[in-house]
Amino acid sequence: MTACLLGKSLGRWRMGRCASAKKSLLSNHALKPLVPTLFLLVLVIYGLGDKLRNFVLGIFVPQYHYPYAVALCLAQVLISILFLNLLHVLGLVPLKPYSRSLGERVLVPSICSSTHAVLSMWAKAGSSYAGLFPLMLPLLPMVTMGFSFSQKLSSSPSMEISVLMSILGGTSFVITASQGLPSVDLLEYMYAPLDLILHSLSLTWLAKVSEAERHHSPDAQASIFDIYYTQLVNQSWVLGLLWLLHPHSPWHVLTHSSWQSLLFHGYLHAILLLGMALNFLVGMSALCVSPLAAALLHSARQVVQPFLQLM
Repeated sequence: MTACLLGKSLGRWRMGRCASAKKSLLSNHALKPLVPTLFLLVLVIYGLGDKLRNFVLGIFVPQYHYPYAVALCLAQVLISILFLNLLHVLGLVPLKPYSRSLGERVLVPSICSSTHAVLSMWAKAGSSYAGLFPLMLPLLPMVTMGFSFSQKLSSSPSMEISVLMSILGGTSFVITASQGLPSVDLLEYMYAPLDLILHSLSLTWLAKVSEAERHHSPDAQASIFDIYYTQLVNQSWVLGLLWLLHPHSPWHVLTHSSWQSLLFHGYLHAILLLGMALNFLVGMSALCVSPLAAALLHSARQVVQPFLQLM
């Protein structure tokens, strides 16, 4: 009994310490000029990590004939859950047990995020990531801003930033489209816009849940790690159900894999670990900063690349 009470009090202390640290960082005027530099650093790290993952995925899929998008997404989510639990056991991340009420509130972003992950992995695993999917990415900040204003989030950008991001995203989209596209699969005309909308909605809804939690008392308040962890658990159920219903059943995927090859394991673990880290950065950006910051993080390379090609 004493140990249980001590554990609860220690968890509350950690949560309070994290919240107070965050508030002190935001209120410290000396550190405010470093925020853009820090975000730029994260932007560069994310861009390099995303480029590396796409490179490894481009080798892994054709070499081992492994286009199983649902299986890869589920494995990535399970590794993320395992990693967060490991950090919790080591005392580095405070986590509450899975809450059904919180799970219901993040059910919509969990479904949207799971569907987005499968569609994006499907495009990257095939030849479709050279078509409409990268073309639509510059529009992600614009759509995310629209959802942010519709949800009346406190982290919604100002009108000046909204206009600037709309001009940049729209111009990038027009430049890329004017350069022509390779042959586009008919499914892309449906999947690419759907992927864009679902990703924007998941980021916005996740931030909405985070803002609602801040109005609760400290004892009943879920931390950003609790929200992200709950979303991951929901995603594991959604992706698990989708995998069971998919033509590429678990038995088919497990029996058609080169488990005896060390290179296969190396490529697979690299894809899963890089994906876990990139998704964590996007999720934390949506929860800690704003949905727009997360959208920029995910789409910055596609927004800037057309302008660099014109130089």
